[in-house]
Amino acid sequence: MGWLAPVTLQGTHVALELLAPVMADELSAAVRDGELWKLWYTAIPAPEKMGAEIERRLGLFEKGSMLPFAVRSLAHRRLVGMTTYMNVDQTNKRVEIGSTWYAKSMQRSPLNTECKLLLLGHAFEKMECIAVEFRTSFFNQASRNAILRLGARQDGILRSHQRHADGSLRDTVVFSITAAEWPAVKMHLQFQLSRPRAPQ
Repeated sequence: MGWLAPVTLQGTHVALELLAPVMADELSAAVRDGELWKLWYTAIPAPEKMGAEIERRLGLFEKGSMLPFAVRSLAHRRLVGMTTYMNVDQTNKRVEIGSTWYAKSMQRSPLNTECKLLLLGHAFEKMECIAVEFRTSFFNQASRNAILRLGARQDGILRSHQRHADGSLRDTVVFSITAAEWPAVKMHLQFQLSRPRAPQ
């Protein structure tokens, strides 16, 4: 697992910790904040399925295709979500940042910006990725806007790419940031974090 070695990433607002089964109860409480699993166009685990989702992600970690994190708010001293490096392509040094969700009270806070700054920084500066991808459902406008605010560019739309949990077909919107773009994106994210925001 050399290239995808477990790591803890910590900033001012957030710490990203390797996911573990003992985190199930705390993450189940976090997902209830906003009842996030009820959004039909997402694949966010319901509270009673959190343990199984953690096991699924850890299974992919053992196979070398995912590095799953729990997201800890340092201000609140509790877990507030999940994120991953996924669809790992070590040969071409590409990863996707995805399978991400945050408790509703944490959304539109500095937490997401700093999470992405930490994940992108590690991917480009330590793993030496040539590009980092983001994917979301065509109907998840909030996610699409959030990805664009990071400085990612839209690559295209994979039509009828997969199925939503309810069986309906999902068009997947693909975005990416390349290694050449990373210095400017990094400055942009650092600037966003330096701006005062309303307390959460």
